[in-house]
Amino acid sequence: MQKLFESIKQGFIKTFIRDNRYKVFVQGFRNTVVITIAAAVIGILIGVIVSLIHSLADNARNKKSHTPGAVLITALDKLCAAYVAVMRGTPLAIQLMIMTFIVMGGFPNKVLVCCIAFGVNSGAYVSEVIRGGIASVDIGQTEAGRSLGLSELGTLRLIVLPQAIKNILPALCNEGIAVLKETSICGLISVVDLTRAGDLIRSRTMSPYFTLISVAVVYFILVFGLSKAVKKLERRLAQSDRH
Repeated sequence: MQKLFESIKQGFIKTFIRDNRYKVFVQGFRNTVVITIAAAVIGILIGVIVSLIHSLADNARNKKSHTPGAVLITALDKLCAAYVAVMRGTPLAIQLMIMTFIVMGGFPNKVLVCCIAFGVNSGAYVSEVIRGGIASVDIGQTEAGRSLGLSELGTLRLIVLPQAIKNILPALCNEGIAVLKETSICGLISVVDLTRAGDLIRSRTMSPYFTLISVAVVYFILVFGLSKAVKKLERRLAQSDRH
């Protein structure tokens, strides 16, 4: 047992203390959190816009409307469908490199490039989640909104979407967790995220065990904390519904 504690102590010192190596982990942790939060916000914004366009296009098709506005919405819906198909049909690693070396080639802030790349990718998945949430809301809610004089967009934004968000909160949490774990590929473009920080330290210590386990523990804590926060929010929303 004493040898085990001594081994853990030496591994901790060699991984975090010696040469101030903890600073590399701090930088990686910070970049991982920043990229995750920014990508989640971008993904939700894109997802909401795409899902609203799809819902409006569905309404236009159901009414067989040929007004200029309906034609525009239908065209935008086709573009959104192509965007979702491309994002879901190509590997995220390839999307990240295309964003880095082609779309934003030469852009110096690679962390911002990661935020945009992960956010654009996440938006495709979030849009499908929100789309399902909108479909789960009773059609009577839409009819009630229209009877009150609200426009189609106003009904979706003020009545349907808030109810849909509560229904899809667990799915949105899962997407946020997926984005957090997907940031581990940021090292492909030399961004020091948590995984890349572990690789850098491992190359200096020549000891993979303590470094990799430490990185895995940090990821687990982040995911566990996010899951707990969302469950707490779900309970509060359920209480508000009962009252």
